[in-house]
Amino acid sequence: MSTWLLVSGDFTPYGGMDMANFALASYVARSGREPADVHLGAHQVSPELAACAGTVNVHHVPRPFGIHRLGEPMLRSTARRVQKQLASRDLCSLANGGNADLGDLNWVHYVHAAFDPPAVGLGNRLRVGRNHKRYVAEEQQSLVRARLVICNSNRTADDVVKLAGVARDRTRVIYYGIDALTFRRVDAAERDAARRMLGLAPARLVALFVGALGDRRKGFDTVFDAWRTLCGRSEWDVDLVVAGTGAELEAWKARSARELPEGRVRFLGFRRDMPAVFAACDLLIHPARYEAYGLAVHEALCRGLPALVSATAGIAERYPADLGQLLLQDPASATELTARLSAWREDAGITERVAEFAARLRARTWDHMAREIVELRGER
Repeated sequence: MSTWLLVSGDFTPYGGMDMANFALASYVARSGREPADVHLGAHQVSPELAACAGTVNVHHVPRPFGIHRLGEPMLRSTARRVQKQLASRDLCSLANGGNADLGDLNWVHYVHAAFDPPAVGLGNRLRVGRNHKRYVAEEQQSLVRARLVICNSNRTADDVVKLAGVARDRTRVIYYGIDALTFRRVDAAERDAARRMLGLAPARLVALFVGALGDRRKGFDTVFDAWRTLCGRSEWDVDLVVAGTGAELEAWKARSARELPEGRVRFLGFRRDMPAVFAACDLLIHPARYEAYGLAVHEALCRGLPALVSATAGIAERYPADLGQLLLQDPASATELTARLSAWREDAGITERVAEFAARLRARTWDHMAREIVELRGER
């Protein structure tokens, strides 16, 4: 029986790196000629994974007061303890970035050294700056000691080589997969139902922004500036919805009320029903200043939405040449974003070109991704 130790903050199917980790753990727990002995070191594990008695063993780590920074040292120490306990077995260990230094496989979803997050307010800037330095140091220590570093894009592989000092021949690029049924192409009936659920007008075009509003990494400030310009034009007939929360949410609501026409932007807050939110919309806007991959973009494309995304994002590597007009060369430029939004509005054929790309993306499932990771178990 093979034994796995997987260490991450969360193994839950709610998007981002949590969804990727959940998909890998699920695959390992149910694949193979005989059941694997799977150990999960985490703050949170989905009930459906935890319920796999006899196959999945959860080593729960507290996250005091819900604060990540307080739980991280406990996650690292738990990972080392469990790894020592399992050392006599045929063990493969996998951690994410700097969350544990296990010297085996390390799966990188985000490179802290690649982006220094801006923060609002002096106290917040000092706190974020201190945390960022610790994240970068822990990340580098874990990555340089890893047997192999799994990267979610070529962008990420370049970053771990240049910024963390990892040898190129110890990196492997494995793209994310998708749940092809959940993120199938939206039909008219599903679109209408999703719009009724969100209270959106049936005939209006709707653009979507998805991302945290706690700092400026995802680029909502760029979207806001572009939207203010566009809403000053009588011909602009597209509304904006925002899915996400964070420390700046209330400030953005207040600015929107002051500076934008009534009804042109709506804040949905945090959502766990993103497949339905995508179904209700016509376009995704994602001008992130740093994005190692961009799973929300991947999901939106699979639902059939054109997605404007930073050209430096990992997902952009997968865009075909005939969708190059959706790649933002300067994600901080509201002028460029405004021009590309106007061009999208006039491009009648873009939805069908996206549909062809989406079909290729849906052909690669989470199981395809997980299988490629599992195959690295014996590679040296």
